[in-house]
Amino acid sequence: MATAKKDFYEILGVGRNATPDELKSAFRKLAREYHPDVNKSPDAEEKFKEINEAYAVLSDSDKRQVYDRYGAEGLNGMGGMPDFNTIDFSDILGDLFGFGFGGGGSSRRSRNAPRRGADLSMTLNLTFEEAIFGAEKEVQFSRDETCTTCHGSGAEPGTSPSRCSTCNGAGEVRSVRQTFLGSMVQVTTCPTCNGTGQVIASPCKTCRGRGVEHRSVKKTVSVPGGVDNGTQVRLAGEGQPGANGGPNGNLYIELRVKEHKFFKRRKDDVVLDLNINMAQAVLGADVEIPTVDGQTKLNIPAGTQPGKIFNIKGKGVPHLRGTGRGDQLVVVNVEIPTRLTAEQRKLMEELAHTMGNEVKPQEKSFMDLFRDVLGG
Repeated sequence: MATAKKDFYEILGVGRNATPDELKSAFRKLAREYHPDVNKSPDAEEKFKEINEAYAVLSDSDKRQVYDRYGAEGLNGMGGMPDFNTIDFSDILGDLFGFGFGGGGSSRRSRNAPRRGADLSMTLNLTFEEAIFGAEKEVQFSRDETCTTCHGSGAEPGTSPSRCSTCNGAGEVRSVRQTFLGSMVQVTTCPTCNGTGQVIASPCKTCRGRGVEHRSVKKTVSVPGGVDNGTQVRLAGEGQPGANGGPNGNLYIELRVKEHKFFKRRKDDVVLDLNINMAQAVLGADVEIPTVDGQTKLNIPAGTQPGKIFNIKGKGVPHLRGTGRGDQLVVVNVEIPTRLTAEQRKLMEELAHTMGNEVKPQEKSFMDLFRDVLGG
């Protein structure tokens, strides 16, 4: 028992203006550190008594007011120091260690309380076009469903579960032991029914008493236009079933988009590398090119340089969170022939003679120009 010379505020490590929440927080921390079940030091029990004594006084507004004015001696007029057998620390210590004091402390959360089912996850492959325009896709996955034989009871048809006699249906059992603080009640899961509160004498042969059976399920998924590789789609309530009336979990579908033969994606733009020949680049031409919407015409102006990027508005990916679409970017590459016919070679030699041998260093590389157009 602490003497009048000891300062309760100092014992708890708080100031004299500490709020009730600050007192409670300080007590939680010290109780966890010095509880004899945790701390095996020789003086841990005495220190723990001291901490409890300080908190018992300071957590009582009337006793704290007397203590602040007259010190511990002033408490003698209120019946002396607290008797630990009459103090209920179950609210705090029960949270810390999983037990209560006496027989009337509130138990921890009921084992039979509703619990949400687990989430499930899977992957779904899409073509490039499906990712851009969206699609209705059928997915198949496995999950637990109510047993068709016992209809979820877990018992063979014609029988039913009975209340567990060990825990009387509570799903938990209590053991009492005496400590210097009084009777301590420790709550554990019932070993007979494993926390269900029920015993099944004749388990269902289909589900082996689980009440659910693992089955394959098919669902249709609406994939919105504009999704990308790694986008996740959630199907609410399509995961594992909840327990004791709790809600089902969710099904999360991660999308995988296959690469396209021609197109590449850059955010909401579609990029197409287009090879043209020297004559088309020099003289200009109208060419047919593919887009995600089908073929379209593109005018190549005379004198088009390698690396030139043409922007076709509205031929890209629909904005997933908004309206409109991105663009199609056509990156021109001028093919240099590696084999020439005799006539082609003669024409090239004549062209080379008229153009001379002068060369000009380039101020920006092709990659610099590409980054300028695409914004990094």
